[in-house]
Amino acid sequence: MPIYFVRHAKAGSRSAWIGDDRDRPLADNGWEQAHALAARLSALNPSVLWSSPHLRCQQTLQPLGKVCGLEIVIDSRLKEESPLEKSLAVLDDAPDNAVLCSHGDVIPDAVNGLIRRGMDVDNIPRALKKGSVFVLHRENGVYIRAEYWEPPK
Repeated sequence: MPIYFVRHAKAGSRSAWIGDDRDRPLADNGWEQAHALAARLSALNPSVLWSSPHLRCQQTLQPLGKVCGLEIVIDSRLKEESPLEKSLAVLDDAPDNAVLCSHGDVIPDAVNGLIRRGMDVDNIPRALKKGSVFVLHRENGVYIRAEYWEPPK
């Protein structure tokens, strides 16, 4: 069964944001991406929604949570600059059909860690785009393959 590893949707400019970066919200086009992700992922019957504590990650999952009637659970192992061992641990702990939302540094690091463990990836992107998804397939607790979904338009 898969795990859906989502990079947060488009947020406002980091350099233009005044205040704690953890509080930087989605931009208007980020909300559009979040709603498009909700439409796609809700059809796949997610079991849980786990998010980085950063607001933009939580907001990315809000439309999906509303459609599916699921609460968003905050997991600090998904925050920016999370060490690889924590990122891999959260993936190991995730139930089947979980949707996890994290960041552009954490996701590629974790995917590369899984590749080093033997996971195959169908199409590795040059850059992990905001609103994109890695679908991670696991059998008997071992991640065996993954594919990359481009972000919604």
